[in-house]
Amino acid sequence: MSTPPVICFGQQPCGFFPKRFLVAKIRTARRLQAKLGGEIVFFYHDSDHDPRETKTLLRHRKTGKLAQLNFTFENRLQRKFSPLYLKRIPADWQARTALQLPNYVERRHIDIFQETSASNAADFCLEMYRHLKLLDGLRVVRSSDPSFRRAACDIEEFFVDVPYEGEIVRARYSDNAFQLHEGGDRFVTLPISPFTKEQVSPARDTRLRWMQSVVHCTHYVSGASEQDYLHTQETPEITFVKRDIIDRSDEAYTEIPS
Repeated sequence: MSTPPVICFGQQPCGFFPKRFLVAKIRTARRLQAKLGGEIVFFYHDSDHDPRETKTLLRHRKTGKLAQLNFTFENRLQRKFSPLYLKRIPADWQARTALQLPNYVERRHIDIFQETSASNAADFCLEMYRHLKLLDGLRVVRSSDPSFRRAACDIEEFFVDVPYEGEIVRARYSDNAFQLHEGGDRFVTLPISPFTKEQVSPARDTRLRWMQSVVHCTHYVSGASEQDYLHTQETPEITFVKRDIIDRSDEAYTEIPS
């Protein structure tokens, strides 16, 4: 007796209004599910620390000019190095951002934005996606979840969430040291300390195998360039499917069903 398909796609938090390429992944996964059955798993990689991931690109409703909106964070250390699930949003960010939104989206979009409540960037994005009804019927698994991390396989390239100057930062483990990349060829080396699997998240080259060791998917919907770096030979049991093509893929998705 064969097991039902598990159709998976992965994505970092990608803007408080999600980027259109995420919607394309969801649509592709739903199309596969309609054909094959099974369940859809959204691997939400909220352990990533790059603040550029949450840029939200919106077009001005009158001029069509693109604007880039993003979260602000409580301090520079958080912005640069804390994982997205620990990047705290200042209390006034939501109200200030809501004042800008009438230039870019309709009233109902603003209402959803204002109804969303979360203290960090990853939670805020996820709640917005839920309120936009993009995640109905999907199972969400988060790379920050300690139980997920405990269950995942060991990997040779990884980051570790460690304390530094009063914050938790995501440091690369390399040559028995923790390193923060300042840009270019500049790194900050932190003293090594004991750590557990609950603190570990994968690097780009080990993310697929790490995820698959828990999710056990049969099909994986990849982004337009994702298969260029995925080590697909490590997971021959997965059928890889490229996401559907969508125009203006990096822009925000604001086409809310009535």
